[in-house]
Amino acid sequence: MEVKLWNDKREREMYENFAELYAIIKATEKLEKAYVRDIISSAEYEAECLKLIAHFKTLSSSLKDTIPSIERFADTYKMDCPAALNRLVTSGVPATVEHRAAAAASTTTSAAAVAECTQNFITAMDSLKLNMVAVDQVHPLLSDLSTSLNKLSFLPPDFVGRVKLKEWIARLSKMGAADELTEQQARQLHFDLESSYNSFMAALPNAGT
Repeated sequence: MEVKLWNDKREREMYENFAELYAIIKATEKLEKAYVRDIISSAEYEAECLKLIAHFKTLSSSLKDTIPSIERFADTYKMDCPAALNRLVTSGVPATVEHRAAAAASTTTSAAAVAECTQNFITAMDSLKLNMVAVDQVHPLLSDLSTSLNKLSFLPPDFVGRVKLKEWIARLSKMGAADELTEQQARQLHFDLESSYNSFMAALPNAGT
């Protein structure tokens, strides 16, 4: 006999989000341990860690009313994941980024700025996937992304990501806060963000420090 944990669609979605958050924390804990033990390379660690942090930020933001404290959530479900909580909640950037930022804090192309930009890209794309398409939801994300891109001096003024973002921000500024993007507009925006993200990654300096 099947036992249901939920009574309606809203409750089902809540439990599914809980499960996803649980999985992200557990995956981050395993990743941190793998990196410390030199099981994976710094490049592999950083790429996966950035994705997990971005997914975590998007999900925890949407669950802030239901889960005001991530630490309490971890304690409730008896999750022994101190490394994950430090990385996701306290630090917010991969260990490799912390190390590089400390070593090259004075450089304009700082690792922290690159990490911030990467997270903003992924957060914006994730939000569209979660159907967060109202203007007052999308506009702040694109503004944050635009600001973080402008911090990176190695990107040319006509970088495709900057151009596309400027166009979208101008378009959203003409709409009302409660207006929503159509399915076609949301799909196009996601495509523009994804192609801009790929161009951004290709433009990163090879040294990375």
